[in-house]
Amino acid sequence: MSHDLEWRDGVPVSIRFDDPFYSLQDGLAETRHVFLAGCGLPDRFRDGFQIAELGFGTGLNLLAAWSAWRAAGAPGVLRFTSFEAFPMAADAMIRAQSAFPEVAEEAATLAPFWRAGDTRIALETLEITIVIGDARETVPQWDGRADAWFLDGFAPARNPEMWDPALLRAVATHCAPGARLATYSAAGHIRRALAEAGLEVARVPGFGRKRHMTVARHP
Repeated sequence: MSHDLEWRDGVPVSIRFDDPFYSLQDGLAETRHVFLAGCGLPDRFRDGFQIAELGFGTGLNLLAAWSAWRAAGAPGVLRFTSFEAFPMAADAMIRAQSAFPEVAEEAATLAPFWRAGDTRIALETLEITIVIGDARETVPQWDGRADAWFLDGFAPARNPEMWDPALLRAVATHCAPGARLATYSAAGHIRRALAEAGLEVARVPGFGRKRHMTVARHP
């Protein structure tokens, strides 16, 4: 089932959740601030580094991470696993990515795989797995441990399932030692759920007009 959306000023907006897929200000800058910097990247990159993500959306976080990996000259392979219940149609995803020329090379490399409907992709420096289904069911079944988690579901008020405390506990159990997590949300109940899952949680400056966001660390 592909994700129903509409375009507002060139930005894809989920009809199901009535929420944009990325910041109306600058989606790539938001990704770099919230998820890359929030998880201490690219400084923590190493061969086999595993990023896991709740909500694949347009794939922009993947492009930003891979671009940062390449720019940093990181050795070996970056592993990226994303959990997505309602994948975006390939043409819409490619259209959304075209708004960001800074990652055009990465987007062009991956576009044929999206058109082919691939959910597992292996390149020389990147391994991608897209897990389709309800994250509340698929994350607990995952056999991986992430060095970084991008918590990027739609807004908690609109998409509460993606922020369910049981799911966040499952995220915590699928952290490698010292893993770092980040989300644009600063909602108090999200911070409490992460803390109750055994993570060290902090509220830090957000992107653009958002005063705060949340980061966490696996002890």
